[in-house]
Amino acid sequence: MTASTLQHADSGAPPAPRRPGVALALICVAMFMLMLDMTIVAVALPDIQADLHADLGDLQWVVDAYTLPLAALLLTAATLGDRFGRRRLFSTGMAVFTLGSLACALAVNPLMLNTMRALQGIGAAMLFGTAMPILGHAYPDLKARAKAIGAFGATLAGATAVGPLLGGLIVDNAGWQWIFAINVPIGALAFVGARLGLPESKAEKPRRVDLGGTILLTVSLAALVFGLIRGQSQGWGSAVIVTSFVVAAAALAAFLVRSARAAEPMVDLELFRRPAYVGIGLTGFVIAGTLVAATNYVGLYFVNTLGYTPFEAGLRFLPLTVTSFVAAPVFAQLSHRIPNVVTIAGSLLIVTVGLVWASRVDASSDWTALAPGFVLAGIGLGASSAVLSGAALASVEPDRAGMATGVVNTLRQVGTAAGVAALGAVFAGRTGSRMASDVAPAHLPGAQLQQLQDAIASGAGRLVVGHAPQQFRAQLTHAAVDSTAYGIHVVLLISAVLAGVATAVVALLLARGRRAG
Repeated sequence: MTASTLQHADSGAPPAPRRPGVALALICVAMFMLMLDMTIVAVALPDIQADLHADLGDLQWVVDAYTLPLAALLLTAATLGDRFGRRRLFSTGMAVFTLGSLACALAVNPLMLNTMRALQGIGAAMLFGTAMPILGHAYPDLKARAKAIGAFGATLAGATAVGPLLGGLIVDNAGWQWIFAINVPIGALAFVGARLGLPESKAEKPRRVDLGGTILLTVSLAALVFGLIRGQSQGWGSAVIVTSFVVAAAALAAFLVRSARAAEPMVDLELFRRPAYVGIGLTGFVIAGTLVAATNYVGLYFVNTLGYTPFEAGLRFLPLTVTSFVAAPVFAQLSHRIPNVVTIAGSLLIVTVGLVWASRVDASSDWTALAPGFVLAGIGLGASSAVLSGAALASVEPDRAGMATGVVNTLRQVGTAAGVAALGAVFAGRTGSRMASDVAPAHLPGAQLQQLQDAIASGAGRLVVGHAPQQFRAQLTHAAVDSTAYGIHVVLLISAVLAGVATAVVALLLARGRRAG
């Protein structure tokens, strides 16, 4: 949900469209595409790495170049839609997203791919920012609107569930470029449908666009992610990395000061005076920054180390994605009967246990070692997806409903971007050092050892063995499997620790909020 309230969607707007199903279908198509592009790349990263000669930092940007603009611009896009017209911004977003997808499919190097992924993210922010207000206008009846929002949520969950599997199927049969090219005909049809089938609507009293806040938040997030992604390769104490973290902190501080003083800030900081709301936002941030972010490195592990094809890797994500999809509607029903302190903190706890279980992977493990943990983590992911937006709405008064849900969605995207960058630094550091330890008895030349470390740190897995002298290949095969499995183990274990700490904090915050309520 976005920063535009559903109340604004109704007040002073033109009459609701006669065929609200058209609006719902267009919104669901748009949401399916933009959510699919968050998860579909997980199993395509190894092929992208091989074709474009990308290092781990480049692969991290494939994810973060998309999620950063989405996170930074989502609230602003909603405000622009309220002011200038939601159909107009939705159509523009669809055009931008579709053109960005086409450019991604045509990319010839990592820089072009990641620049166009950012263009996709800008279009996705416009689509996400206008989706819920358009539905609010199309369905003025609250019961009908609730069903439409249910279909909206099911679409998000469905796209997340089928992303790795569909991505693997496409990569195996058509090439990684088609995970982006497939958006082009669908996006073109959706653009025409939006122009012909969506009525225009605006808010009666739209908020002002906080351009300064948008710029500051974007600078802060970009500088933070850059520092996390490049810190391992350039040195954590280097001038470039230290400067990036200083810029991130300064821009964030300026953003908070501006938000506290502005008459109509991009983010209303009063929301964070409410313990329950802080707990809800923290849950979305942590689950995205741990479980969701870690799946990108597990995808590399499945393909490059365990030797599965992208489609086979997608199949092995099903314990996570299918249980998430199945659990979401179950917990949506339970949320009306069970206190939020149980469902929300419980979802984090289930994710924590699942991550701990999955983290037991080692050099002798197959994908089945991860499966039980993925089942548990998927239940927690589905539970959180089902209850967070409703809990955010319930934690505030109606005139802040859109802002509340929009900020939670923004925190999820920020969590994904920061998690991919931070866990990538952990993965690169742990796999590289483990590789050096494993091959030390071979007494390889220093330059060759460094090349092996760099390749393993980029997630190359067993692929490094093909470039080694014949007499070292048996030892290097074991070292590659062992070091990569160790890197995945550490990534999942750290994620579990962070999720566990967050579980305790969220439970306390929600309990305080319940007493206050």
